Amino acid sequence: MIVEGAGPRTIVMVHGWPDTHRLWDSTVEALKGHYRCVRFTLPGFEPGAPQRAYPFAQLLDVLRQVVEPFAPVTLLLHDWGCLFGYQFAMRHPEMVERVIGVDIGDAGSRAHLGEIGASGKLKIVAYQVWLALAWLLGSDAMARLMARLIRVPAGREVRAQMGYPYAMRWFGVAGGFKGLAVFKPHCPMLFLYGKRKPVMFHSDTWARRVETQAFNTGHWVMVQAREEFNAALLDWLLIKDPLQHDAKR
Repeated sequence: MIVEGAGPRTIVMVHGWPDTHRLWDSTVEALKGHYRCVRFTLPGFEPGAPQRAYPFAQLLDVLRQVVEPFAPVTLLLHDWGCLFGYQFAMRHPEMVERVIGVDIGDAGSRAHLGEIGASGKLKIVAYQVWLALAWLLGSDAMARLMARLIRVPAGREVRAQMGYPYAMRWFGVAGGFKGLAVFKPHCPMLFLYGKRKPVMFHSDTWARRVETQAFNTGHWVMVQAREEFNAALLDWLLIKDPLQHDAKR
């Protein structure tokens, strides 16, 4: 766990595939003058991690251990971090005072699947099952090929081990994902997403329920529109934080 910055509020940042805590480097630089920024690398995503999957309950418990000393916190989530963070927020609403989701909304819901149609479903199945198979086979080459095809930002050390959430999703590895529900935020929420993707990971119906901002990027908004992303975060955080808002004025 890495803690940087100071302030009366804490932001806990959770990444997804195929990233580590380094995904948030520029975001921390932008926010740490106002907030305590806490980040970590998901189990199994760190360099040299063994080939294994982690049960869903264990992943949520890791997040609880990170959040608990600073609660209530703001969650800043991306990709798989959204799934874990949303489910955590619903199970522990007293620990979460705000949520910021990046590019993943109600993915997999009836509304989402209805909007993306057969073509969108096929695209999602194709890349996710490929990464699940890469994990089962332990094939870094397969994982890196998919990373190139979907234009993962440069500098990522992509390894097959990072794909275990896909194996959980499609093959039920480590018990799979049980008891998931569409996230209905109990607190203020900001949803940021990129418009230039083969398929969206949220439904319009869901997005209308929260504050939303779109960027002319792909999936990695915080990398592909760094300055605009950080500015949008800080503006929203200050507006939604009376203590910081008063200090800024």
